[in-house]
Amino acid sequence: MANGYSIEILSPQQLARLAPALGERVVVPLVATRNAAPTHRLREERAMVLLSAHAVRGHDGRIIGHVQGGILLNRNLAFIDHINRIVYPEGALPFGSQGTATLFLDDVRISTNVRLFGPASEERAIGTRVSQTVRDSVLGQGRTWLDRAFVVNDWYVSAYEPLADGHGRRVGMLYVGFLEAPFTRLKVAAMLGIGLLFFSVMVGAALLSLRWARSIFRPLEQMEATMRRVEAGALDARVGAVASGDEIGRLAGHLDHLLASIESHTRELDAKVAERTRALQEAQAHLVRNEKMAAVGQLTASIAHEMNNPIAVIQGNLDLLRELLGAAAAPAAAELTLIDEQIERMRLIVTQLLQFARPGEFAGYVDSVQPAAVVDDCLVLVGHLLAQTQIDVQRHFEGRRAVAINRQELQQVLVNLLINAIHAMPAGGQLDLGVVDSGDDEVLITVADTGPGVAPELLQQLFQPFVTRKRDGTGLGLWISHSLVERYGGDITATNRGPGLRGAVFSVRLKAET
Repeated sequence: MANGYSIEILSPQQLARLAPALGERVVVPLVATRNAAPTHRLREERAMVLLSAHAVRGHDGRIIGHVQGGILLNRNLAFIDHINRIVYPEGALPFGSQGTATLFLDDVRISTNVRLFGPASEERAIGTRVSQTVRDSVLGQGRTWLDRAFVVNDWYVSAYEPLADGHGRRVGMLYVGFLEAPFTRLKVAAMLGIGLLFFSVMVGAALLSLRWARSIFRPLEQMEATMRRVEAGALDARVGAVASGDEIGRLAGHLDHLLASIESHTRELDAKVAERTRALQEAQAHLVRNEKMAAVGQLTASIAHEMNNPIAVIQGNLDLLRELLGAAAAPAAAELTLIDEQIERMRLIVTQLLQFARPGEFAGYVDSVQPAAVVDDCLVLVGHLLAQTQIDVQRHFEGRRAVAINRQELQQVLVNLLINAIHAMPAGGQLDLGVVDSGDDEVLITVADTGPGVAPELLQQLFQPFVTRKRDGTGLGLWISHSLVERYGGDITATNRGPGLRGAVFSVRLKAET
């Protein structure tokens, strides 16, 4: 046997024959370890022994024997602490990092100063296992590991060296390493410091550059902002005084002068356009009204001349016919009555035309009238029409103030609106009548139906002459009603009901008595 040393792995039986008193130190229960290779073993029962052999020679130099000794490495804390002090003497590691050393039997820690629950713990991580990545590299491939590694519960800068027995078989590992966290914090702090320094330099340079650039571009920005305000309609916008006295500053002054000239001419032009527009609108409205009045006057005169005499002749002969026939006219009584109705209808048309063309000739006396009472009277007048329909009449009379108007003319207006509402609901519906005091000096009368409503294109034309949606209508009723109400300082408007509702609403607005 040659002089030297080797690491040997002894089975429990071999150790029992050599040193039975050391059996309790050998058994190491395995502790579940994060990232370790899967295993079904529960404990490590083998012993790792460091053996040394030395030849004994006689006085003549001949070998007369051998001396062999060994150290049990399982749970040999003094041995592993001695190794740790050799590798990491006091003060060798800065920033509070701690050095560690470990002996592995296969991949199990049998002697270590790595703490199980962190550096401050007193319990050593004996029985824990190395990560599978390190195991495959060091034990599987025989490589030396020099890298960071996860050791029990933290990251360490680590070195693993494979250990071989006397036959060259890899049976374990020797590990030394130190905590990575203090150096990581130092690295992060250094990077943050460098980053903060660069950021400060960049901010300072940016501020200086911005200040320098602002002195150049501020006048241009002022001019751009001024032009935007002018484009938005602010004709009085000006660049104003600028700090720059160079060409840009002079350009800003010329721009202000130009804007002042443009504003002056624009305001003059706008005033002239507005004045001419108002005059044109007034002239156009006056011309249209005169043309309409002239047309209606001509039509009225023509109808009065062409129809009044024939109507009188027809009516006279009809009365003579009844007188001559006497009882013999009974079989044709219905036809004669129909002729009477049509003659009366023609007279009404002529009267409406004359009433519109010369309203002053038809004006009645003004009286203090309660609108609610007039609405009730009008309902009586159209009662025969309501009786022929399934229309439900709802009254909402809340107004108490009187109005100054001719009672018969107000009746004429309301009867016209009621008849239009009834005709809009031939299959029945609901007629809502309202009277309310609107504000301090007005009374509002509303007539609302649940018919089809008014077509949007007709809403703006309803109160014009000859505009109607009835096949047998003249289109003068609403125009005459509007003229009558206007004569007393009032107004008539028409709208459709709100979204989701059917029908039209006609509103008569009259001046209340003071």
